[in-house]
Amino acid sequence: MKLTGAQIFVEALAEQGVELLFGYPGGTVLNLFDALYESAGRVKWVLTADECGAAHAADGYARATGRTGVVLATSGPGATNLVTGLATAHMDSVPLVAFTGNVSTGVLGLDGFQEAYIEGIAMPVTKHSVTVRRVEDLADTIRAAFRIAQSGRKGPVLVDIPKDLTTAVCEFTPRSPTLADTPPKPDAEALAQAAAVLNEAKRPLVYFGGGVISAGAASLLRQLVKKANLPAVHTLMAAGALRWDDPMNLGMLGMHGRYSANRAVEEADALLCVGARFSDRVALRPEGFARRARGGQIDIDESEIGKNVAADVSVPGDAAAALEALLPLLRPIDRTAWMEDLRAWQAKDYRPRTEETFLQPHQILEDISSMAGEDAVYVTDVGQHQMWSAQYLHHTAPRQFLTSGGLGTMGFGYGAAIGAQLALGRQQRGVMLTGDGSFHMNLNEACTAVSYGLPIITVIFNNQVLGMVRQWQTLFYDHRYAATDPCRATDFVKVAEGFGLKGWRCKTPQQFREVFEKVLQEDGPVWIDCAIGKDEVVLPMIPGGGGLEDIIMT
Repeated sequence: MKLTGAQIFVEALAEQGVELLFGYPGGTVLNLFDALYESAGRVKWVLTADECGAAHAADGYARATGRTGVVLATSGPGATNLVTGLATAHMDSVPLVAFTGNVSTGVLGLDGFQEAYIEGIAMPVTKHSVTVRRVEDLADTIRAAFRIAQSGRKGPVLVDIPKDLTTAVCEFTPRSPTLADTPPKPDAEALAQAAAVLNEAKRPLVYFGGGVISAGAASLLRQLVKKANLPAVHTLMAAGALRWDDPMNLGMLGMHGRYSANRAVEEADALLCVGARFSDRVALRPEGFARRARGGQIDIDESEIGKNVAADVSVPGDAAAALEALLPLLRPIDRTAWMEDLRAWQAKDYRPRTEETFLQPHQILEDISSMAGEDAVYVTDVGQHQMWSAQYLHHTAPRQFLTSGGLGTMGFGYGAAIGAQLALGRQQRGVMLTGDGSFHMNLNEACTAVSYGLPIITVIFNNQVLGMVRQWQTLFYDHRYAATDPCRATDFVKVAEGFGLKGWRCKTPQQFREVFEKVLQEDGPVWIDCAIGKDEVVLPMIPGGGGLEDIIMT
């Protein structure tokens, strides 16, 4: 059948099973939005406050579901506003397809109104970036974009569509949804070697990252650590793959990880890394990381194996397939002596004091965990509140803690919470955790939450400073607080009312519990402004480039 490029765009999205498209209209994509309008809701669009929020919303949708998020922006500034969102998804291996409009093919490169070379701009922060030059190639380019986004190490793809292609006509032939490439099977001999290392070890440890969740391998990981009595530590991106109260879960390691988790890495004689990349927030001193251990590494991206920390056993491949094959090779070995050592180190972990006269971050998060229930989905911005959330929330399941790990994008949270809430419907409550610094970067998306009636609870850790940077200035810059005390007088409760939502203010734990019980009954978005002290710090902390001997606990 003969269709315009705009109609082909809609047909190709529907063909891929796209339910929601996040975006913002503009001149070069008017025909695309018109075709979406004509399609009578086959693909629904969500209008955000700006394109960056739309990119984060598509990202949050993908993180919450495992499906590919989709975003559409106009040319020029609309397209460039996507870049931070693309980089965020790229660093955390999130499947996302971004479509941008551009000036017509005949004037590409002539600096027309709102022209930007977005294909080139996006290239370093995407798996693939392409400008479609012929309408005949549009459908197959879209299909390829979805395949690339979901294949291997997942990530974002950008497709730039010049405006004249949206009105050009060509033949369109429908196809079945595009499937991701089948990953190669993990090498059986390498898996046997990894199993032998673990079976022979006295002090084995599993170190797992976000790749476990991306591969849908959390259930297999739980079976593995239980069967073989393997204690495990995890990265920020992997919270929830093991339950927070699983006796084998030692918690988060790295810069703001537990003393016991980092000590376990120091003392282990065998380390199996699954779906993690030894980032500089985990392997702060790569040359000394797990120095007593023989190591094996499982990763879908072969280039990550041995990149930062050497691996004795390399297992390229899908984490789910590797763990499934590894399970029958592991023996249920008594690890009593090793577990006794670990429990002794856990007794030395940092524990914040508890107060009832003023708000403390850990109490807020523990109250949220107990009141919101195990089905709640948590989304964070970036900063101190992010680390406190990783440390103190009761993580129970994969895809229920959504955060920007690799890029550390302040302003990520509200857009991502919108995408996640729209994906999950009202069966699961979205809780967005932010600091006043991050929130000033994205509170404009409140208009989106209100327009769509999304029951997102936003909890603002308001210390009136840029907390994480200020913490570094306290510890390492002799209390020289340059540009971290912005002296803002924002009244978040009044701002909330201006957007058309409800806001509350809390100063004590009792006030917070009373307010949170109320907001759980609200049908729309709400904000809770929590006043915390500007000198609250995230502990423990190992300085960059440091080791366990440098850990700060007080």
